[in-house]
Amino acid sequence: MADEIELKLALAEADHARFLRHPLLRGARARHVAQLDNIYYDTGKLLLRRSGISLRLRRKGRDWLQTVKLAGNASAGLSSRPEWETPYTGHFDFAAIDDESLRAWLQRPKRLARIVPVCETRFRRVTWELPAGTGLLLVTLDRGWVIADGRREPISEVEIELAGAPVAELFRCANALAERIALAPAVLSKAERGYRLHSGTTARPVKAAAAGLAPAMSPQAAFRRIALSCLEHLQQNHHGALHTDDIEYIHQMRVATRRLRAALRLFAPVLPAALQEGLRLPIASLTRQLGRARDLDVLLGEIVAPVLESLPDEPRLSALAGEITNRRYAVRSEVLAALADPAYGRMLLSAMELLHESGDGAAEAAALGDFSARRLAGLGRKASRLALAARIDDPASLHALRIGIKRLRYGIEFFAELPGQPRRRALQKHLAVMQEALGKLNDLANAGLLLSEAAGHDPQLREAVALIGGWHGPHHASLLHGIGKALPGLQVLRLGRIRPAGATTTP
Repeated sequence: MADEIELKLALAEADHARFLRHPLLRGARARHVAQLDNIYYDTGKLLLRRSGISLRLRRKGRDWLQTVKLAGNASAGLSSRPEWETPYTGHFDFAAIDDESLRAWLQRPKRLARIVPVCETRFRRVTWELPAGTGLLLVTLDRGWVIADGRREPISEVEIELAGAPVAELFRCANALAERIALAPAVLSKAERGYRLHSGTTARPVKAAAAGLAPAMSPQAAFRRIALSCLEHLQQNHHGALHTDDIEYIHQMRVATRRLRAALRLFAPVLPAALQEGLRLPIASLTRQLGRARDLDVLLGEIVAPVLESLPDEPRLSALAGEITNRRYAVRSEVLAALADPAYGRMLLSAMELLHESGDGAAEAAALGDFSARRLAGLGRKASRLALAARIDDPASLHALRIGIKRLRYGIEFFAELPGQPRRRALQKHLAVMQEALGKLNDLANAGLLLSEAAGHDPQLREAVALIGGWHGPHHASLLHGIGKALPGLQVLRLGRIRPAGATTTP
């Protein structure tokens, strides 16, 4: 068994020639070109995929190789996973797999009989062997197709794989390549893309997933896992943001950056200052860029559109909507240009490098449980204080409360999978309802400023702003009323106590 450690990066088709001319590649010890044909196998019900196993046949020249891979650890494009590669002699042979349980699982006759081709990839691979420290880096450029059930998608990606070199060299190489070319971490493998084609799965915006925390982790290790999960969430929506008009992709990218910023605040007491500063500033800048686009999406879709639908023959509204649409397109173009710029990829690579350099810290028994209890208790107390200070006639106090609730919700979500965590479904539901109401109130407050900016000094457009304000007046009053009724519940939050994993209650 060998562990394959590689970083996968998406490369635009238009940048292939520039990549091939990159000065770094001139220092290669050797260069190889190969045509690779791969066939991926699974059962009809995709049992291997659901079990985190990949079974592949690869043709290289006249020879076929059989490869079995496990899911391993993958985050934001960097993966480390066990793999077993053996010659293929006309039938699957798993004797070389030294994981006894995996070997037995694969060798079950009934399971073997149900294994069929699912998808394939065909691509031309150029490989450069670059000296790096005491080892090598294998830099590959893959260009071709993923194919399944008569459908296909293009392959255009760069992989950097360790061959005896340290992980630091992998990032050094990636950063050097990304200086001139837009290279962003790719989170989907070729096999995953093939499975999507096979299943006919339509790409859609991706929401945040659990980070996979374990009670034995140190707080530093937990933060690292959460932060990498946030970066992966960001990248899962990057392609859709660039290549579709679905506004939800940019929204989910913004959610990913906000979750990462919340995690930085939550874990700040145990994080090195260099790590905090290295992540905080670029992520804050990206959040602001995405937020500008999101604010105009909300303004047009949720503030202006319902009024225009209600009053379709009002020319002043149509004129204002047109002005906002023009502004939205301009801001969206700026955001998409930033997401396609090499600086975006460099920012992600820098963040990933910082996280891997930071290490996992010293894991101590119950350290993460104790840490999460203290931090959540602090967030809960702060949210209660903000609720006590909030007044429905004081927008600033309601804005502060919204932020406090958001940070508490993210904290609860981050730690929810730890054993011993009390069930907080009722509290989470209450917080979600309150955050949504405060968010809508905040959207209406932001809308006033954005609408005024769009109207400028045009008297007809300013009259349209007044129409929109009057139309939303009852909804604004209803939101304030509901928030006022909910405040007492937030003033006496009960988070519950955390029991260490394995603890039992006494009668």
